[in-house]
Order: sequence, then structure tokens, then C-alpha cells
Amino acid sequence: MLDTAREVPTPEGIELSLRLAGPVSRALAWILDLVIRVAVIAAFGIVLGVLGKFGWGLFLILWFALEWLYPTIFEVYFGGATPGKKSLGLLVLHDDGTPVQLAASFTRNLLRAIDFFPALYGVGLLSMLLNRDFKRLGDIAAGTVVVYRDPAVRHSAIPMAPPLAPPGPLSLPEQRALLDFATRAGNLTIERAEELASLAPHLTGGQQGANAFARLMSIANYLIGRK
Repeated sequence: MLDTAREVPTPEGIELSLRLAGPVSRALAWILDLVIRVAVIAAFGIVLGVLGKFGWGLFLILWFALEWLYPTIFEVYFGGATPGKKSLGLLVLHDDGTPVQLAASFTRNLLRAIDFFPALYGVGLLSMLLNRDFKRLGDIAAGTVVVYRDPAVRHSAIPMAPPLAPPGPLSLPEQRALLDFATRAGNLTIERAEELASLAPHLTGGQQGANAFARLMSIANYLIGRK
């Protein structure tokens, strides 16, 4: 791995590219979440302070929930990211690129107690620096990674066609090249589009012209998940 990109093969033979988040961006996200939690605790502390011992009891319950349930709730039910992570474009996934589930999220956040030692996530930072996937101990135990959230890709410009599975596994650059071609096909003349389509015989089965172009459009529709 020459950079922070990690390739994850799927059962369909398609490779997902996950851009792993390093210690700096994760630390910034943690600081933002800490500020949010402190602000909420302070606000409720003022309100609940007038209720005496009962208010103090509610305050401790709220403090516990914010410290241990806040990250899990956001990671599982709000797109894999706490507000701090979301503001920096990060999210938590399973190692195979699937959305994080409750058990894994709870495990990774429960082990923050160990990662925090001796202070300010010293153990967690050391673990991330020694791990090629920048995993702290909680991530290792839960089988999770923190990655950058790629911006949504608009596929509406790809012409509709009956989806067709590629004849074999496609590398990520091949998938991107095919989708880029399909997206730009509407801006090309028919002759030029068919000429370019004929340059990929391993995908078109050696077909030429209109048949080659139609086959590539069908494969592109398959890649973006159209039914």
C-alpha cells in the first residue's frame, strides 16, 4: 500500500477503494465531538442543577450516555459518523467496507477506555502508528476502519441500458474509466463514441461499432446498480 488507499474485493468481483483516515484527522474529529459533548453537558448541568439531588442523578445518567452511547448511536443510526467525523468527511465501516453494525460499534467505543491510557489516547495513537490501517485497539477488536467519505457520484448522465455483468473482474481504474466514458458519451458524436467503445475488446467481446457501444453502456449500468 503506497498511500492510504485500501482495496477491498467484493463477492461480485468489484474492488472498493477505501481511503483510510490517519491520526490527525481522527484527532480533530474527536476534539469536535468532545466540544459538542461538553457543551451539551454544561447546558443540561445548568438546567438540572436547580433540581437538587434528583437533577444530579439525571446529570450523571446523561454524562454516562454521552460518553459511551453518543458515538455508537451516531455510527450505527446516522450514517456511520458522529458529528465530528461527519464534519471532516469521515465514517466508520467494517473491514470489508460494509456499514458498521451495533456490536462492532459498541466494541470499538467500549475499548476507548484502554486506548485512552496513559493520557490523551496514548495507547490508541501508538496502535494507529504501528498499524498499516491506522487502527486503534478498539478497531482491531471490532474489525472496523475509519475512512474518508467519498463525495456522492452522479450517474444520471449515463444512458439507460439493460444491465450486463462484465465478463470478468474489473480493477478500480477500469471501473472508473468505463463510468467516465459512459457519463461523457452524450457529449460525443455517435461515430466517436462507437470508435472509443471498440478499443475495449476484452469488455465488448470483440464487437465493433454500435454493438460495442451498447455493450459498454450495459456494463456501466450494471456497475452503478441499475435494475
